[in-house]
Amino acid sequence: MILRLRFAACASLLSLLPVAASPVAAQAGPPPVAAPGKATDAATRQAVVEKLAQSMRDQYVFPDVGEQAAAAITAALARGDYNALSDPAAFAERLTTDLAAIAHDKHLRVISQVSAPPSSGPGAPPTFGSEAGIVRADKLANDIGYIDVSGFPPPPLFKPVLDRALAKLKGSRALIIDDRRNGGGVPQSVAYLVSYLLLPAEPATLIEFIHRTPGTREFKRDRTMTGPTPFSFAGVPIYVLTSKATFSGGEEFAYDVKTMKRATLVGEVTGGGANPVGPVILGYDFMVAMPGGRPESPITKTNWEGVGVEPDVKVPAGEAFGAALKALGQKPATDIAVASREQVFAPRTAPIPGSDALLTRIIAMYATGKMDDTLFAPDAVEGARQALPFMLEQRKRYGTLKSLTFREVMMGADMYLATFDNGAAGIGIVADPQGRVLATTGFMPPPPGK
Repeated sequence: MILRLRFAACASLLSLLPVAASPVAAQAGPPPVAAPGKATDAATRQAVVEKLAQSMRDQYVFPDVGEQAAAAITAALARGDYNALSDPAAFAERLTTDLAAIAHDKHLRVISQVSAPPSSGPGAPPTFGSEAGIVRADKLANDIGYIDVSGFPPPPLFKPVLDRALAKLKGSRALIIDDRRNGGGVPQSVAYLVSYLLLPAEPATLIEFIHRTPGTREFKRDRTMTGPTPFSFAGVPIYVLTSKATFSGGEEFAYDVKTMKRATLVGEVTGGGANPVGPVILGYDFMVAMPGGRPESPITKTNWEGVGVEPDVKVPAGEAFGAALKALGQKPATDIAVASREQVFAPRTAPIPGSDALLTRIIAMYATGKMDDTLFAPDAVEGARQALPFMLEQRKRYGTLKSLTFREVMMGADMYLATFDNGAAGIGIVADPQGRVLATTGFMPPPPGK
């Protein structure tokens, strides 16, 4: 099924198969352009607002708020407030602003699929590399371990990489987990990292997600549980670094370990986005990141939406690493590059052999709209099948594929620049050791000027 993602960068919601990858950053060479999109005319704006309003009524986590937001954008359309918004990005931004004025939900966002991602702020490509959300791991003086976790992609991607990184830190007398750049991910991967910090025991409920049944005022609950890990850091002092950029699933991790009294949080109050989202296609190259649920801690009976997670030691984000070292009785350092005695994990930078050929076949499949189960790992087939109509809608605007150029590894995905007759797009793929697809990203416009 389509995963309910919780990411700061809503452009990442184009990744309907189970991976969350940021837009590819093109490097040297001719500057690519996004596939051309049509200006939004009056008929387009009306159709998008009507679909958006109905989606808010049917799917938003708080039905009454959804009704109010739907009424607000419908009234704005009738008043002519959107008449001058022929640019798709400007129209999407205005709809997002109008919804936010009612819902005050930091995940709720309308996206133009033909607009390039911003160069800064929410949705911007990160300026650091990671492999399945792990940026680096280091050994510091006096057996202190450090790991930088920038995201929580689905467990098939996250678990093996996290296991590999933490195995190098086994035996540490203290552990610093850098959560400052963590934009979020899936709850099951959050739970896996938390599980490393606890005593092995029977699975326990970490957090519950209360999801609205679309078209009704009924809800169902899904539990996220702790589980087994190769070894445990139980009993080891844990320090978690936070910032105002820590968001969504990154916040859940901080919230979980704080409420369980398992870690000391050092840094800034986090961003304040809790509600899980899923993509809703509005047509005409627009979509909305729709919050259809909310988390509830079994300890606090609430969550961090709108308020963020309060650190135990409040300092500017840039001083959090030094403050954690000081609390551990060590000489403060400005950053990990200064304090590291040995870097024991770094993300891979080369593509998985054959990922380009596999991605070429996937792009061809998206062009036909006919599912080929043999290309996917068994656990990825159903998600791919459900995402296929959306991928077909994206694919058809680009025309014939001319070339694929590898650019980087991001969040475990091999990211390529795909050049078509009608423009270029960033697209990523994750393959298993058997050469089957675990995940692909959506087609994402390259950043402007790249």
